Amino acid sequence: MTATYDRGYVVDTLLGTFNFNEIPELQHGLDLAVYERMSRTDSQVIAIMQAVKLPVMRTRWRIKPAGARPEVVALVAGDLGLPVEGTDDDSVPRSRGRFSWSEHLEQALSMLDYGHAFFEQVYRLEDGRYHLRKLAPRPQNTITDIEVARDGGLIGIRQSGCRMSVRQLVAYRYRNAPGDWRGQSMLRPAYKNWLIKDKLLRVQAQTMERNGMGIPVYTGGPEEDDLSKGQAMANEYRAGDSSGAALPFEAKLELKGVSGALPDIGAVIQYHDEAIGRAALTHFLNLGSAAGSWALGTAFSDFFTMTLQTVAERVADVANKHIVEDIVDLNFGADEPAPRLVFEEIGSRQVADAGSLTALINAGVITPDATLETDTRYRLGLPSKPTGAETPTSTPTEVQTKVLTVGTLIRSGFTPEAALDLVGLDPMEHTGLLPVTVQRQDPSADVDGYESGVLPAPPVAAAADDVEVDE
Repeated sequence: MTATYDRGYVVDTLLGTFNFNEIPELQHGLDLAVYERMSRTDSQVIAIMQAVKLPVMRTRWRIKPAGARPEVVALVAGDLGLPVEGTDDDSVPRSRGRFSWSEHLEQALSMLDYGHAFFEQVYRLEDGRYHLRKLAPRPQNTITDIEVARDGGLIGIRQSGCRMSVRQLVAYRYRNAPGDWRGQSMLRPAYKNWLIKDKLLRVQAQTMERNGMGIPVYTGGPEEDDLSKGQAMANEYRAGDSSGAALPFEAKLELKGVSGALPDIGAVIQYHDEAIGRAALTHFLNLGSAAGSWALGTAFSDFFTMTLQTVAERVADVANKHIVEDIVDLNFGADEPAPRLVFEEIGSRQVADAGSLTALINAGVITPDATLETDTRYRLGLPSKPTGAETPTSTPTEVQTKVLTVGTLIRSGFTPEAALDLVGLDPMEHTGLLPVTVQRQDPSADVDGYESGVLPAPPVAAAADDVEVDE
């Protein structure tokens, strides 16, 4: 018999959700303060999180029609403030007082820091349509409970004094374990290395402070029984322009360093820094610390790019299910095809300069059109094309070839009008001037150039009466 319901369960509602963190300070409710401290005070952790977040935020996000009606696409694109795929970025609507996808994306990526990020949907009714007004963040440290069903699905969340059901929420989580809607922070595997490194930094600072100049040691003279004054002198010793000491006969005040070699704390700190980077596949942050490390840059970047791509896909998947489709369902019904939120694949873009683009066009690999021109103008930082302006259908090389063909046809006996029509060029009016290769450079000279003597005068045919004929 085919089952139509769950017999087993993911979460036992009587026992609650399991907490798999065996470290006391990483138990639910206490871990947020630890991850907050890691992401705000450690330079290596900050670099890692920025390296993961910034490319995802910087990539180009679009609304792909995906077979949806233009009216539906326009509504979704307008609510999210994103352009439709294949259009110019100038088509983005005004953002004042409206939802901002870039701000929401930055807040959604806090799931990497804490393991989860929840947002409450808020709409406004305008012109008979429900428009997304905002996705209000519900900070991780304000959530008192996450309600989970037996099958592992999300029921809702609680804050102090209020409850929000799953229908009102957009929930992002990192490391999707069944039934665990708290997720797992990207920093969790690096916690051990960060903790040891943090302690080593303190020890290193104390070592430098105590042993950087040496420790003052007072040795009393042969007739000195009371060393209290010498002890006080050693304790109060400070380096400076006016520092000095007066000692009894044969007494000594010396600065002594550590006997033997100190442990290389810097090398141990570097090891833990590299381990923290490996936890997020950001090995390239450690490049340059040893000879030959740059040879591994390509391999490291490939793995890191996969991480970025996976993070962006996770965001897009949640946004399509619980933002885009919710907007369409509210306004057009559950049976209406919905557009898709897509992004440009991270790391796939190759910068095409003007030279390479020209070579591709001349080789016939790509054909100039309005879409290519719009995208090229955007990438090169050029102004948008004026409305109504026509896009050339032929490249300069193609025009040159057509003109040469016209010349060949005319020399073969075709009329200029017929030759132009055969190659597909518009009629051109001749100025009546000489070719530029034989024109005089001085524009004040006569047009023909004969009177100035620059060009030789053409031969004058002799009159018929002046021609001598041999009889």
